Amino acid sequence: MGTVSVAAGLKEGRPWPLGAHWDGAGVNFTLFSAHAERVELCYFEGSTMHTLPLPKCTDQVWHGYLPGAEPGLCYAFRVHGPNAPGQRFDPRRLILDPYARELTGNFSYEPHPGSANGLKACVVNEAFDWGSDAPPAIPWAESVLYEIHVKGATQKHPDVPEDLRGTYAGLASPAMLEHFKRLGITAVNLLPVHGFIDEERLVNMGLTNYWGYNTLAFFAPESRYAARAGGQSVISEFRSMVRTLHAAGIEVILDVVFNHTAETDETGPTVSFRGIDNSSYYRLPTFDLNSYENFSGCGNTLNLANPRVLQMVMDALRYWVGEMHVDGFRFDLAAALTRDSGFLAAVRQDPLLAQVKLIAEPWDLGPDGYHLGRFPPGWSEWNDRFRDVARAFWLTGEAEPAVMAQRLAGSSEIFRYSGRAPQAGVNFITAHDGFTLRDLVSYQHKHNDLNGENNRDGHGHNLSWNCGEEGESADPIVLQRRHHLQRALLATLFVAQGVPMLQGGDELGRTQSGNNNAYCQDNELTWLDWPHANTALIEFTAGLIGLRKRFSQLRRRAWLTGQTNERGQRDIVWWHPGGREMTDSDWHSPPRGALGLILAPEDTGSSKTNSETLLVLINRDSDAQTFHLPPGSWRQICDSSSENPFALLLSRQDTSIVTARSVQLLAQE
Repeated sequence: MGTVSVAAGLKEGRPWPLGAHWDGAGVNFTLFSAHAERVELCYFEGSTMHTLPLPKCTDQVWHGYLPGAEPGLCYAFRVHGPNAPGQRFDPRRLILDPYARELTGNFSYEPHPGSANGLKACVVNEAFDWGSDAPPAIPWAESVLYEIHVKGATQKHPDVPEDLRGTYAGLASPAMLEHFKRLGITAVNLLPVHGFIDEERLVNMGLTNYWGYNTLAFFAPESRYAARAGGQSVISEFRSMVRTLHAAGIEVILDVVFNHTAETDETGPTVSFRGIDNSSYYRLPTFDLNSYENFSGCGNTLNLANPRVLQMVMDALRYWVGEMHVDGFRFDLAAALTRDSGFLAAVRQDPLLAQVKLIAEPWDLGPDGYHLGRFPPGWSEWNDRFRDVARAFWLTGEAEPAVMAQRLAGSSEIFRYSGRAPQAGVNFITAHDGFTLRDLVSYQHKHNDLNGENNRDGHGHNLSWNCGEEGESADPIVLQRRHHLQRALLATLFVAQGVPMLQGGDELGRTQSGNNNAYCQDNELTWLDWPHANTALIEFTAGLIGLRKRFSQLRRRAWLTGQTNERGQRDIVWWHPGGREMTDSDWHSPPRGALGLILAPEDTGSSKTNSETLLVLINRDSDAQTFHLPPGSWRQICDSSSENPFALLLSRQDTSIVTARSVQLLAQE
């Protein structure tokens, strides 16, 4: 715990940088509030709280310097302000610093006006030995993303030391590194790791916000995921995890929630932002300044139209890149960040953020909230059109081959503008929000009763198919359908243009028992079930990723055009099972569940470029389909329906039989 001489008092200090910063001789404290009348620093020595007024306000930033203060000192603020419309000042409450680097204490909804609801910030020493750490800097075209929850990834892993399970250190353990390398993924996309709290409703039901989309502290790694082995701080453990993953060639991408905060709606707790300057930090409707605009569906919306709030978001992003060495961000409900703000322009001009991956979830709940394809160059976007079409094609029959072909070709009608490449689209079949892959082929309906909302929560339009029996089954016919469809969906993901994202655990065959909104289930329902992992499915997934790395035409940097390359080959040809190119009429005529595509080698200018032409054959029908092959000799390199899917088979020159609900890949020199 840090110490300080009370007699020293507070000096003026400086109005930058925001937050609490130790310089070796003391700590400079700053807090932005445009409407505060007085701000007090409250710091703690054991159970004793000392209160000192910040002596200076410069350009709406309150500041003071405390000589002798050291890292480990716990602090909060009291903020005094007018009783005015849109404001919620309450000087009885201890308020958390929005720039807090580390949190201490346990949050409580019990009324404790003088204790910041149990949470305080800690002054930190930012020093860390990064050694030779360098970002892997994997090109977008080479990237394979793996979405995973820090705790859930390792909580049940038998080869992760018990004291490290569920932690940052556990995620970087040898057992997890081995799995990542075995799969061939290039980046872990971590569900939120910023400091968060659980909604009061969940607390009252004995549940937690497991996913973490209820952020309170944008600069502080969540302490619940820290093992603190050997006395290591939360920040140091997170940095050690990043350093270890980088050494293994794996990037770290954070899911960040800047669209709202954990203070929720007008009935929510006053912990930080609303007690500092409610009308600056939040969007308030002009007709009712006592409520909040709710584009997030979580009770409030951060006001990035305010320059200081935008600055906070930019400062946080730069901090996580510059000081924590992360490699990119996935922005939750990113449309909310762009509405009436300069966010996109600020990001685009920032030289540090230009070096990392930026992924938008391109929608929110506000007016005109669906922004798929509207983000500028330098951004990639979650492509929910790919998810929906792939499901509808394979599971419900609602998507025809012509629509599936658009998704396989990279969704160019959505993303091809302003110089954007196919990597503008991040393709996925499943994500944290929704069914797992196994549940997608096992449940027709959601089963969210454990969430305490009488199964009203979660999306009802899942485009799923139970294959003939709801839930677990012993029927061999049902099980075979599920087996084939899981593999076909995975194959579709990895042969499509764009950036593939795999939900962590889908390769294990994990189930959530039909719960498609398991945000509040921090238990064995959501933790990856390593003891019962489907090893064959793991190997199949790894094999697909290996093929994607081998064939550059599966990860093209330029859009497919159908034009002839330098070798006299067209980059793509759509193939009819009858042994000819698809015609306009073929796209809407039988057989409507079967199509092929021929992908020529990509002209990369490298001598290492694979010279093989690739033929992808797709059959979603319930019966096998005979494909007449293009001229030449073809050898099968993958059959998703086979027990040995990557076994080397004899060459084929005339026909190939594609099993029901399967994908087949053939190669030709």
